[in-house]
Amino acid sequence: MAVERRGATRRTPAPDETLAHLRLRTGRELAVVDIGDAGALVEGTARLLPGTHVEVHVVTREGRILVRSRVTRASVFAVAADNLQYRAALAFDARVNTALSWVVTTRTAPSGVSAGSRYPNQSNPGSTGEGAC
Repeated sequence: MAVERRGATRRTPAPDETLAHLRLRTGRELAVVDIGDAGALVEGTARLLPGTHVEVHVVTREGRILVRSRVTRASVFAVAADNLQYRAALAFDARVNTALSWVVTTRTAPSGVSAGSRYPNQSNPGSTGEGAC
């Protein structure tokens, strides 16, 4: 019988939950297999090497945070003719609240926000849009 060594319980996030994906600081997206307050098991096309440190953006109930993480293990998960899929375990340097977060139902802008506007329900009279701050 294997001994449970995890410091926190893990769960599999729903596909439409914000915790279903993490993004590396460099921009590559990782799919979350399971996640807990102390770390995550992720997969994607980014090659992560065991023992290295990476920073990942995590969207939690409190908002998006940047978490420094250590890659504890990594392996090739799937091989295709045009790419490799990797699976890696990340240990967060600081605990993250991974309680059930909100569910993304649509990817459209909230009401009152038009595409390209800087602030909800606010217009910029006399602005040409060039160089406006």
